[in-house]
Amino acid sequence: MLLEVQNLKTYFPIHRGLLQRVVGHVQAVDDVSFQLEEGETLGLVGESGCGKTTTGRSILRLVEPTAGSVRFNGKEVLTAHGDDLKQLRRDMQIVFQDPFGSMNPRMTIRSIIEEGLIVQGLGDAKEREERVQTVIRQVGLEPSCLNRYPHEFSGGQRQRVCIARALVLQPKFLVLDEPISALDVSIQSQIINLLVKLREEHHLTYLFISHDLSVVKYLSDRVAVMYLGQIIEMARSADLYAHPAHPYTQALLSSIPSVDTAQRKERILLTGDVPSPVNPPPGCRFCPRCSRAKPECSQSQPPLIEIGDGHTVQCFFPDK
Repeated sequence: MLLEVQNLKTYFPIHRGLLQRVVGHVQAVDDVSFQLEEGETLGLVGESGCGKTTTGRSILRLVEPTAGSVRFNGKEVLTAHGDDLKQLRRDMQIVFQDPFGSMNPRMTIRSIIEEGLIVQGLGDAKEREERVQTVIRQVGLEPSCLNRYPHEFSGGQRQRVCIARALVLQPKFLVLDEPISALDVSIQSQIINLLVKLREEHHLTYLFISHDLSVVKYLSDRVAVMYLGQIIEMARSADLYAHPAHPYTQALLSSIPSVDTAQRKERILLTGDVPSPVNPPPGCRFCPRCSRAKPECSQSQPPLIEIGDGHTVQCFFPDK
C-alpha cells in the first residue's frame, strides 16, 4: 500500500474578541480514511467547501492536520521531521488549481522548475539543467521557453510548467488539486491526456480533486464522494457511476450533462443550504437536505458500511 490515510482531521480555530480567544473550530476535514495502491488514481469529488482541497493539502502537510495518521510507503508523514520529511516531500508533490498564482512571477521557468532540485540538493548545475530540459519536453514544451517568465505563457502552458515542476523530483504520488478548472475547455482535454500519459510512463499515483464528474470518471480507478468534511461514499469508478447508493451521490451524478438521451438521468434538485462546518448536524450531515431522511438520521451518525466489493457508503438507508 503506497498511501494510508486514517481518521484524518483538520480543524481551523475561530478567534474572536480583544484577546483573540478560540471560540470554535471550522471542521474542514473530519475523520477521513482511505488507501491508495501504487499506480492507482482516486478521484475526490463534492461541492465547493466540502474539504477536498484541505484533505489533499493535509496529506502533504501544507496544512497541519489536527489529528489522524498519514502513512506513505510505511512511513508516518505527520510526525516526520528534518531529513525524513524532506525525503517524503520529494516523493509527494502537488499541482495547484491556479497555474499563475502558484508560480513566482519574478522567476524564470528554468528557476521555477529547478528550485526543487536545489532545495533537495540533487545533482550539480549540469545535471539539474539536463533534468529540467528533459521534464519540460515530457510535458509538451520546448527548452527554448526556459528563460521566459510565467506571464508570457497561456493558462494551459503555465499548467504544463506546474506539472513539470512537480515531476522534476521524480515523485511517486501527486495531488492534483483541480488542475483543469481554471483552463479553457479546449485545453482541458490536452492536460487530461498529458496526465494519463505521464501516469503510464512514470507509474504515478494520483489523488485527483475535481468538480468535473465526467473527467473524474475518465481518469479515476476509484471515486470518493465528500460532503461537509467527510467521505460519504467510495467505490470503483464504474460501480459508483452505475449504482450510486447515497442520495447525495445520486444528486451529484444526475447533474452530469449528456447529449445521449438514453444516458440522461432525471435531475435531482437538492433543497436547503449546506450546514455550517462550524456546527454540523449531530446525526447524518446530509440529513437536512435528504428526501429520504427519517428520525434516526438526525439523532446519530450513520456507520460506514460495505454494500458491495469495495463499495462503501455512510447512510442508514442506501440504495443497494
